[in-house]
Amino acid sequence: MGLLDGIEAIDRLDLTSFQDIAAKISEAGIARNAMAELSGTAADQTERLRHILLELDQALLDSPLPKYEWPALEGVLGVELLGRLTGVSVSSLRRYRTARRRTPDAVAARLHFLALIVGDLAGAYNDLGIRRWFERKRSLIGGQAPIEILTGAWAPEDPGPSRVRELAQSLAYSPAT
Repeated sequence: MGLLDGIEAIDRLDLTSFQDIAAKISEAGIARNAMAELSGTAADQTERLRHILLELDQALLDSPLPKYEWPALEGVLGVELLGRLTGVSVSSLRRYRTARRRTPDAVAARLHFLALIVGDLAGAYNDLGIRRWFERKRSLIGGQAPIEILTGAWAPEDPGPSRVRELAQSLAYSPAT
């Protein structure tokens, strides 16, 4: 989603790195209550930390952030592919990315959904592999390429996009890619 710029690579999740991540999320206006709860939590309070982590995860899933997601996804997908997947022209995409024009809610929902898919794929592919993933036909989605399903005015809750997300998520949990 582009929220963790400025944070060094995280190779383990200890309390300090968890607090750093939560602070970035809170700065973006998401889950501020969770951040407040985390600041008063000790490292040995594992059940409370687990609850906070789940709360942060759900808040991120439910919170489109075009300000962060446009540049992050443009960096991975490129402007042409991102425009096709979100259903907007390149000129509109640039206006939305620079906040010269407010991103419409339906476009923000598609953008956020794509950020979640790209996040799932990032564990299995580099940027070039992610771009190619959208263009390859997949038997698990009826022999179509994800870009064929994620075209036009689709909505994340539609059956086709939901299947595309499930496919991307399966790679995040697969022991072999």
